[in-house]
Amino acid sequence: MVVTEGDAPATLSAMRIEILKGDITEQRVDAVVNAANSSLLGGGGVDGAIHRKGGPAILAACRELRASRYGAGLPVGQAVATTAGDLAAEWVIHTVGPVYSATQDRSQLLASCYLSSLRVADELGARTVAFPAVSTGAYRWPPLDAARVAVHAVRDASTTVGEVRFVLFADPVYAAFARVIAGTGTRQL
Repeated sequence: MVVTEGDAPATLSAMRIEILKGDITEQRVDAVVNAANSSLLGGGGVDGAIHRKGGPAILAACRELRASRYGAGLPVGQAVATTAGDLAAEWVIHTVGPVYSATQDRSQLLASCYLSSLRVADELGARTVAFPAVSTGAYRWPPLDAARVAVHAVRDASTTVGEVRFVLFADPVYAAFARVIAGTGTRQL
C-alpha cells in the first residue's frame, strides 16, 4: 500500500508513505531506523536483527557513542545515527521507544522517536527512510495506537525526506498500519 502526500516532488509538503510486510534489514534505503534499547549495544527484535545483519561496524560505532556523548545511554524519544555496516542502507538511525503504559500517556515520547529520526535523516541528507513499528514488540505498545502515532507524526513532520517506508514484520502490526493509513484521507495509489 502506498500513500502520497501532495502532488509536488518530495519537499516539505510532499512525502511518499509506504507500508510493507517484511524484513527491515533488507531495505535499500538511505537510512534504516532501529528500534534500539537505550544501551545502543544490541538486543532482541529489530535491534538484534539490525546488529546481526549489519555486522560489527554498527556495534563499534555504538560503542563510540557510548564512550562519548551517550555514556548513560540514548534517552527515550531521541535518535542518533551510525554506519549501517553490511546493510543495504547507508546509515542506521537508532531511536529508543517508550514502554507502553495503560495509566500514563507516553504517546508524545513515541511520536518523538519518529520526529527525532526524521530530523537526524534530514541532517544526514537522507531522502528515503525505513521505519519499524517502534515500541510494538517487547515494549508492548498496542499496534493500532502505535500505528496512529507513527503515521500522524511522519505525515505531519517538517522534513525533506521524500519517502518513508514502514516495514512491518508481524501480520497484526501490518494490519494496524494499513487501517490507519486507509483512514488518513490521503490519496492511495
